[in-house]
Amino acid sequence: MKLAEALILRADCQKRLEQLKARVIRNAKVQEGDQPAEEPQALLAEAERVSRELADLVKRVNRTNSATAFGDGLSLSDALAERDALGLRFRLYSELAQAASISQDRYSRSEVKYVSAVSVADAQKRADELAREYRTLDARIQELNWQVDLSE
Repeated sequence: MKLAEALILRADCQKRLEQLKARVIRNAKVQEGDQPAEEPQALLAEAERVSRELADLVKRVNRTNSATAFGDGLSLSDALAERDALGLRFRLYSELAQAASISQDRYSRSEVKYVSAVSVADAQKRADELAREYRTLDARIQELNWQVDLSE
């Protein structure tokens, strides 16, 4: 199995667990004399099984990421950390540019006037650069995910 396939299965397991959780909660109590639409114990057993499957997948993905060379002396795990940091930095500059953009209507001179404390153009330019770096790195990661076999 390729790493990318395992990542798809991992996402499926996470969605399945959320669905099972919602179903168990919906069937946790019923009016006296009624039967639940689904058996909570069976749903819990299924959730336990899916949880174990998820844990196994996560362990194997983590081992694979740590053992896979990405280039420039980095592992795939290192590249994922870099991608996450790029995403955080992109959101910082993007939100900064949005917050610094002044779009206020003043109806009288007594209303407070706000001015931008940062260059919106510079913040947006940096956000655009970080978004491009993120997309480039993410594309390389995705490509490698379809080439690498999942560790046992």
